[in-house]
Amino acid sequence: MQARDAYDVALVGFGPSGAVAAALLGGMGFRVWVGDRLRGVYDKPRAIALDHEILRVFQQIGVIDAVMPHLEPFTPSEYFGVDGQLIKRMTMIAPPYPLGYTPSNVFTQPPVEAALRERVAQLSNVVVELGVEVNGLVQDAEGATLQLQREDGSPASIRTRYVVGCDGASSTVRRLTGIALDDLVFDEPWLVVDVLVNEAGLKKLPTTSVQYCNPERPTSFVICPNNHRRWEISLKPGEDPKEVATPEGAWRLLAPWIGPQDGELWRQASYRFHALVAERWRVDRVFVAGDAAHQQPPFLGQGMCQGVRDVANLCWKLAAVLRGDVQGQAAQALLDSYGEERKAHVRELTSRIKGIGAVICERDPERARQRDAKLLADAGGVVKDTPRQDVIPKLEGGLLSVTPHPVVGTLFPQPRVLRDGQALLLDEVTGTGWRLALQADIPAPAECDGLTLIRVDGDLSETEGVLLDWMQRHRCAAVLVRPDHCVFGAAADAPQLDTLMNEWRARLT
Repeated sequence: MQARDAYDVALVGFGPSGAVAAALLGGMGFRVWVGDRLRGVYDKPRAIALDHEILRVFQQIGVIDAVMPHLEPFTPSEYFGVDGQLIKRMTMIAPPYPLGYTPSNVFTQPPVEAALRERVAQLSNVVVELGVEVNGLVQDAEGATLQLQREDGSPASIRTRYVVGCDGASSTVRRLTGIALDDLVFDEPWLVVDVLVNEAGLKKLPTTSVQYCNPERPTSFVICPNNHRRWEISLKPGEDPKEVATPEGAWRLLAPWIGPQDGELWRQASYRFHALVAERWRVDRVFVAGDAAHQQPPFLGQGMCQGVRDVANLCWKLAAVLRGDVQGQAAQALLDSYGEERKAHVRELTSRIKGIGAVICERDPERARQRDAKLLADAGGVVKDTPRQDVIPKLEGGLLSVTPHPVVGTLFPQPRVLRDGQALLLDEVTGTGWRLALQADIPAPAECDGLTLIRVDGDLSETEGVLLDWMQRHRCAAVLVRPDHCVFGAAADAPQLDTLMNEWRARLT
């Protein structure tokens, strides 16, 4: 068995997180290896929701035009209580949209994953091996060696500077590095069913997505693109997960809404929904991301979004270290900040998702009625719209300014701007490195090497005033933005900007 040539990064797992990581790192010119034991896109019902934050990453890696035909805006989600009354409604924030895309979307996963894989295939510096399993991992001071086994049983190995395990909930990389999972206490059996509904069936169904907060059988109904409809149906004690995942079992549970004459079963599967977060996200030169690092209940559709957030956070940090932009202790601190930021974010969002799940999943009829009464009382008797994006927390800790400001850890807007008479999204004009946005009366710092300057109300001509309004609303004279579009820090005036720039240089040197 002979080791292959060395790579900069080896990605174990070619699902959405692994594919996005390969496209990000490959697009920056690094030598990348990607391996997966499966050859095709996973065919069971999985992700159906994507946020605007994820579409911005798809824009960055050059697949946005390929995935847009497979997306539709998420309809409002209406929550109905024990007696069928409306108790809660989740909706969209109002336009103009801060990141340039509809904030909440439903999508069809197989063609989106195919588009990601096609993009990776265009990168000559990325090697993809399918039908290969990792069965060994050894680290040393210079890198790591992965032991592999091909489908025919023959062994192989590769040498790499860093490893990222994107290999799912039963992650081999996580096991080989001894990373444990923290249990956030959620464990429930559900059936997930995707149906391609015909015209007659569509007339029977709600025109908005619905959470049936019924103690007898909590159920989620989601309107997906075109005629695709999804049900997530909780199972009762004693019900056989294998039986309900058969066509006969699935149609039996779908009977309150539609029958076999109303559409075609596309796919169905029984799952146990968990809330788990990796205890560690880095062990020396090995990282975990996506489902290998966390699993959460599906009530806000954040599973795939979380995985893409992981690799978007990690890849620019790996790139900075691989290029030598950050060295020594600062480099180790930068890599450590990945787990610090993402673990805290995942735990907080999972806690909020569990809170939503508690509303949906209450099984005791009396407590469910008390829940309904409290939600209506808190709303003053009239259900108000709650934007889904309000549930997403900002980043905390890690590589963020220690000077408090409301925008630190939030996403920097991406307005549409005019360039040579053409309306473009901001990242298309400025790129996605470190950026410093300044209002017109703030002088640029004397030393700003490595930064792209953005004059918000100067040379930058917005079509809707999204960024200028955002900076004025949050009293920002200057905003320092990381390559993953997260705000490192903000300043209200020139002296504060000097302090911010000094902190930034100190943290990266």
